[in-house]
Amino acid sequence: MVEDHEEENMLNICRYVDEKFQEYRQQLLKQPESTVMVLAALSIAEELFELRNQLSETEKNEQVMMKRVNTRLEQLLEDIRG
Repeated sequence: MVEDHEEENMLNICRYVDEKFQEYRQQLLKQPESTVMVLAALSIAEELFELRNQLSETEKNEQVMMKRVNTRLEQLLEDIRG
C-alpha cells in the first residue's frame, strides 16, 4: 500500500517532469514527442548530476572543516591540561 507522503512525492515528481516536458515542447514545436521527452529526461538527469556533485563538494568541505575544528579543539584541550 502506498502511503500518503509517497503518493504526494510521486505527484510532485510527475508535475516536475511534465513541466520540463512542456518547457521543451514549447521550444521544439516541430520535433516528435519522443525527442522532446528524451531531451526533457536528459535535462532532468543533468540537474540530478549537478546537484549530486554539489552535494559531494559540500560534504568534502564539511569534512575538511570538521577536521580543522577537531584539531583546534584537541590543541585547546592540550593547552588547558598544560
